[in-house]
Amino acid sequence: MDGKFLDNDIEKVVAADRAHVWHHLSQHKPYETSDPRIIVEGKGMRVWDQNGKEHIDGVSGGVWTVNVGYGRERIANAVRDQLIKLNYFSGSAGSIPGAMFSERLISKMPGLTRVYFTNSGSEANEKAFKMVRQIAHKRYGGKKHKILYRERDYHGTTIACLSAGGQPERNAQYGPFTPGFVEVPHCLEYRAQWDLTGEEYGLAAANAIEEVILREGPDTVGAICLEPVTAGGGVIVPPEGYWPRVQEICRKYDVLLHIDEVVCGVGRCGTWFGYQQYGIEPDFVTMAKGVASGYAAIACCVTSEKVFDMFKDDASDPMNYFRDISTFGGCTAGPAAALENMNIIEEEGLLENTVKMGDYMLDQLHALKDKHEVIGDVRGKGLFLGAELVKDRSTKEPMDEKTVGAVTGDCMAQGAIIGATNRSIPGFNNTLCYSPALIATKDDIDELITATDKALTKVFG
Repeated sequence: MDGKFLDNDIEKVVAADRAHVWHHLSQHKPYETSDPRIIVEGKGMRVWDQNGKEHIDGVSGGVWTVNVGYGRERIANAVRDQLIKLNYFSGSAGSIPGAMFSERLISKMPGLTRVYFTNSGSEANEKAFKMVRQIAHKRYGGKKHKILYRERDYHGTTIACLSAGGQPERNAQYGPFTPGFVEVPHCLEYRAQWDLTGEEYGLAAANAIEEVILREGPDTVGAICLEPVTAGGGVIVPPEGYWPRVQEICRKYDVLLHIDEVVCGVGRCGTWFGYQQYGIEPDFVTMAKGVASGYAAIACCVTSEKVFDMFKDDASDPMNYFRDISTFGGCTAGPAAALENMNIIEEEGLLENTVKMGDYMLDQLHALKDKHEVIGDVRGKGLFLGAELVKDRSTKEPMDEKTVGAVTGDCMAQGAIIGATNRSIPGFNNTLCYSPALIATKDDIDELITATDKALTKVFG
């Protein structure tokens, strides 16, 4: 495994990339004098760039996606076989992989019954927002239309999703935003907003949601959209007491609970879905990245039968159904890949491995914290972990983003890819992020930890 093209081929590829590709989340000025990175090949936990350099991937494809690792021929073969048989038909009709994956998925999600196929996490969240708005018009004269979202959470790149985004730097320069989205406080105890700890802090953070509902008027609030574990806002695991109280508040005020599992879904936290760690019963669950581990584009908006029934209670009304379509939600490659992805997770015991390796990696991060004063806090759930860097532990002054970037850059130079929060929360883009594939072994984790240790030593002396 060398990851190389022939020399003359790769030069053409790099030139074409530099001339024509608009990379995501990237400032392109440096590419005028240096080569963009081209990832050529992947196998297991490792990828190779255009120069043949091997990297261990600690972020599953850069954005928490390749849950079962690279090079899974059985998923590729399942997709190929399905594409030859039927590659696409609009979601106004069904397909065999769509029906079979829906049944399999719902079997892992007690209390939920319906799967709406889309092509991205942003779009899946948009569908839930539209459902909430349509329910408001159907049942409440349009009044109960507001959707709450949480500070530091992220729900996608469209204008409506940014309107529900709690990361100001992600949102900057893209307004004006869609009205009717209202922010509630974050629940990161390390950055406490109340002089409380543990379960008391969790209850206070949840009660702050009730305060917002009462301020806005319960008759105007239709739903709340939350990540089970906040991802790009700093890998935030809610404190004890938080989720049961959130559920209680939603039921008290007839507010639909929308859980955004785009990052946490399909094994990342050690259960099929992150919300299942907390015993809550959502009305909507959206998912994308890990659903097919990046082998095909697929996302889903899953609902309860209660929500589904609201769109078919008067068949005589030509407006009384969800008048929506996702063109590429009709692709059959996605559910075909997703079925094989689930098979692999079950057959290889990857949920159990995620719990075991997640605990091990969290212990290793705590050991790094004991060694490096610059680490102020470590946290995570399963193989979804973060280490927050600070200039001073006593004051918790955040490390600046450029210096955090020097740590990830040094890891990359060593051949280890780790992530970091960036351009999200002004002054608080200071958390190293780890989300290795669910197949990770102790040796893989040790390699990522060793690279981080060396980078922290080099950057901070």
